[in-house]
This record gives sequence, C-alpha cells and structure tokens, in this order.
Amino acid sequence: MSTLMSPAEQKQIQLDRMRYTKNTLSSRLTLLAIVFDVLYFVSIYSTDVGSWYYSILIGASIVYNLVFMLMAFLSSEGVKSYHIGYAWLLLVLGVGQIVRIFILPMQAFKATVTISKVTYPVMQMPQFTYVVVMLILSAICCLIAGLAGIKRSRTLEAYKASLSEKAA
Repeated sequence: MSTLMSPAEQKQIQLDRMRYTKNTLSSRLTLLAIVFDVLYFVSIYSTDVGSWYYSILIGASIVYNLVFMLMAFLSSEGVKSYHIGYAWLLLVLGVGQIVRIFILPMQAFKATVTISKVTYPVMQMPQFTYVVVMLILSAICCLIAGLAGIKRSRTLEAYKASLSEKAA
C-alpha cells in the first residue's frame, strides 16, 4: 500500500483545508499596501515649500488617505474570511492608488513657488520618484490581494457547493 497521495487527493485536501484556514495572502498584502501608503503620505506631508501645500487639494488628499487606510484595513479583515466583496473593494482601492499619481504628486512636481524672489520646485525628482513608487507598490499589493481574494473565494464557494451536492 502506497503512502503517497495522488495529485487529485492532494488538491481535495487543500480545498478542504480552505474551509478552516484564513486567506492570509490577501490580508497581508493589503496590510503591506497600507504601509506603502503611509510611506507615501509621510513624504508628501513632511514637505513644506512655501504655501503651495496649504490648499484644498492637500485637505482632500488627507481625507482620502484616511478613507483608504480604513477601507484597506476593513478589506484585509474581510478577505481573510473569503468575503468576495472585500476583494472587489481592494481592486477599486488599487486603481485609486494609480489615479492618485496623476493628481497631487504630478501637480506638485510640475509646480514652482517663489520665495523672496527665488523660484523653487515644489517637488524635486527624487521625492517625486519615491512617492510614485510608493503609490505603485501600494496599488500592486491591493490589486494582487484583490485578485487572489476573488480567486480563492470563488474556489471555496465552488467546493462548498460540490459538498452540498454530494450530501443531497
């Protein structure tokens, strides 16, 4: 008698384990997306060049950061339990992070301020590159977490449906 399991048996065990384990991949990637977002906004909000950053755009950015972090944290808990709606929310949050690149960072990079008759760039290339990379990494984490959450949620739903069919 062989102790090795066939690939079909291994797959069956893996599917059955999903009923009792958490989706930690999606959850951890979402938390990592929050970390990248925090690194982004620390860089942005620690900058003080003239009065350019004292605008409604910064206020909206702060509010969006708070909403992003709250929604991402909520999603990290939701996808952990294979709730597919939170995975879709992560995809929306990932796209939102990409769109943000073209709002505040791009405008700050293109803008200049004059202080004591000297013109300064609001955001220089190293900072611009850094904040864009942080937003892209945050977006990638959200998108991968969302896609993995959708795939795993659907796989678990299909497995549970097959179990109920076998029982009937």
